[in-house]
Amino acid sequence: MAADRSPVLRRVVAGLVAAAVLVPLVLLWQTSRVPGRFSVTEAGALERGSGPRVTTLDGHDGHTGGHDAAATSVDALVAPSGPPDVAVTFTARAERVEIVPGTTVDAYTVNGTTPGPTLHATQGDLVEVTFVNESVPGGATLHWHGVDVPNAADGVAGVTQDAVPVGGSFTYRFVASDAGTYWYHSHQVSHEQVRKGLLGALVVSPSPGAPVAGGRDVARLLGDAVDVPALVHRYGPRRTVQGAPGDLPVDVPAGRAARVRVINTDNGVLPVWVGGAAFRLVAVDGTDVHDPPEVRDRAVVVPAGGRADLLVVAPADGSTARVELGGASAVVVGQDGAASAPTRRPKATLDPLTYGTPAPLGLDPARADRSFDYVVGRAPGFLDGKPGMHWTVNGHTYPDVPMFEVAQGDVVRMRIDNRSGVPHPMHLHGHHVVVLARDGVAASGSPWWTDSLEVGDGEAYDVAFVADNPGVWMDHCHNLPHATQGLVAHLMYTGVTTPYLLGHDSGNVPE
Repeated sequence: MAADRSPVLRRVVAGLVAAAVLVPLVLLWQTSRVPGRFSVTEAGALERGSGPRVTTLDGHDGHTGGHDAAATSVDALVAPSGPPDVAVTFTARAERVEIVPGTTVDAYTVNGTTPGPTLHATQGDLVEVTFVNESVPGGATLHWHGVDVPNAADGVAGVTQDAVPVGGSFTYRFVASDAGTYWYHSHQVSHEQVRKGLLGALVVSPSPGAPVAGGRDVARLLGDAVDVPALVHRYGPRRTVQGAPGDLPVDVPAGRAARVRVINTDNGVLPVWVGGAAFRLVAVDGTDVHDPPEVRDRAVVVPAGGRADLLVVAPADGSTARVELGGASAVVVGQDGAASAPTRRPKATLDPLTYGTPAPLGLDPARADRSFDYVVGRAPGFLDGKPGMHWTVNGHTYPDVPMFEVAQGDVVRMRIDNRSGVPHPMHLHGHHVVVLARDGVAASGSPWWTDSLEVGDGEAYDVAFVADNPGVWMDHCHNLPHATQGLVAHLMYTGVTTPYLLGHDSGNVPE
């Protein structure tokens, strides 16, 4: 009889083993499914970090949740009323665009071109942009990358607004408080819409008489400099500058300077260097560098989403200086028509941690009210039902990612620690952060204020900022395919909530 029962017993044991393996996998698969509709304020783990207890507007411990009637909605966080100083309409379309004669691509345009028109403003201007979605399928938005806009104007579908459907419109209003180089792009299905060209440059000129952080010599050169937006974007394999492949010649008389505003809209770093002349790095991510020295034979690494303003003087002998953009194209500074040959990337790299001279930060990181860790990792598991190696933030996968909670006025410290195996350009909306240290080595140059920070694998950066712009803000990797794969967290102010929803059924897919 025992021999007769053994096959049955083996099948029972095999079934139990299979169940022991499959049931947890099924549970993991089920729990990884992203809800059809959900509020970002209720999705992830609330993190208050170290520091004093955070309280809500009604005096309770903890965050407000997605539907607290006493909370301030992101819709209420708007620019001042009144007539705008700059008013434009941007119309987005899906259409075929000729990049070079005989080569066309499927693209998204703004007012018929990609990149769209460069938006110009002067520091202090009230800017109003009416965005019309004529034919971009799935909806679209505009995000003002690097501009510390009020939260209602941040342009993140499902967080600060609903995606603008075909035939719809949305009006963005913000004060251009800080002079500098910025850009705009869609934040709906951004990994696709940005790649296909729904973007453009934004340049905010300083108000008349504004001081220059670079000193008297730099101020003199900038006062007469030729201003050159240089938005770099790939359409398929072709790298373009201001929408055209190849070099961008700029007619600059000998001895006169050019301010080349490099904007990296792609997903990887862009090395930039100058052949044929010295240069100064006068601004990073829209913030002036304090006392930038003149350097030669150095490359500047511009992260995805980042900007670098280079001040280059046209050579006195009538030759040209080449601001090389990754080696595939260049901004050619000099007398129009002068011969110019590409130059090789220098071996040395300019380090913003030590470049320039120190200056007051306007905050005291040693007395921070909140301190957080933002640890980027990668782990096997399921994400929305799909098995694989997935990005994690503090050990959690999307949408169970941290919600970092702060109160208005807090001095906030954050350590961004990358243990994922690959680099990530980290971008916090609505704020600039100042870099305090990299891998424990303290910053010793000009204050390095940034909104797009390249964090290499194995690197850890200590940064700080003042929580002075209430809202619910994305804090994500700007290698946009990484973001759509879940490398996203959020910063939420106490007492602020949002009525907008994310998820498969919401129509809002910011990444």
